[in-house]
Amino acid sequence: MTSGIVFPPINSVPQDSHRPFWSVMIPTYNGTKYLEQTLKSVLVQDPGVREMQIEVVDDCSTKDDPEKLVKDIGQGRVSFFRNPQNVGLLPNWDTCIQRANGHWVHILHQDDLVMPGFYEQLRAGIEKESSVGAAFCRHSYINEHDECLFLSLTERETPGILTDWLKLIATTQRVQFPSIVVRRSTYEKLGGFCTEARSAADWEMWKRIAAHYPIWYEPQVLASFRLHSASESSRLIRKGENVADIRRAIEISKLYLPNTISQEVIMQAREYYAFNALNRANTLINQDDFEAAIAQIKEAFKCSYSIKVITFMLGILRQNRRQLFRRLKSLCF
Repeated sequence: MTSGIVFPPINSVPQDSHRPFWSVMIPTYNGTKYLEQTLKSVLVQDPGVREMQIEVVDDCSTKDDPEKLVKDIGQGRVSFFRNPQNVGLLPNWDTCIQRANGHWVHILHQDDLVMPGFYEQLRAGIEKESSVGAAFCRHSYINEHDECLFLSLTERETPGILTDWLKLIATTQRVQFPSIVVRRSTYEKLGGFCTEARSAADWEMWKRIAAHYPIWYEPQVLASFRLHSASESSRLIRKGENVADIRRAIEISKLYLPNTISQEVIMQAREYYAFNALNRANTLINQDDFEAAIAQIKEAFKCSYSIKVITFMLGILRQNRRQLFRRLKSLCF
């Protein structure tokens, strides 16, 4: 399954280029609803043009006018680049990296936010430890109304390099884009986002980086990742593609996980996401969305059919036997 996997090459920055510390790259496509808020969250802590590049990279949007918004809000401080043609989500992330001149790259999506102190605190940690390939902070998950739904896990209580973290990130996705910055030379060495991982490409990237570099962690909540009730993830869930993409990302990690932990963490990851899919199936059954529930169950057993997973599935069937019987009856009569 890992044959033919390609990590897109990332070119180095030309030697005569100005190299700020930060490149804040904001990929956009057909959505300006939160872009003003996103831009302002960066501009309020802008250290100046010598220290930070800020650029919106639009994937040839067919609605709204992101360029006008950038001009109005950025007042010349934020540059704007539009792809000549639509390239797709992951290639546009790579375009962000290729266009970044800074030593550190922050890909901040058009609807996410950073809190005051984000760049200052992460820079302080980065400059203490020159060996780190990436750094991230604890982050919140917010809804369309900026209400905090929950917080990410605390990886450690104090700022510092994470120890034995590769096993954790290789087992479960625990980092969201607005919270993480990556050294540009890290991308140059390891390559860009893997299109074969599809919707799990971000998780695959964080695993790849953690397999090669130390990671710095800041326990303050300094970024917000926005969850949407209606989004591309909803379509993926209905077809079970979210789990299929996760399985693919797990397989890809065999290419770089150390042999000493590879088999163990891959089994743990497959079992974890089998449980995750079954829990989602349980929710979908209660919503009478049996088609989506079946898709999740099928993918769960492609992840793992351990005794624990099978037992858990039987418990879900017992718990939902009335809904399932009612559904079966409606199909037969």
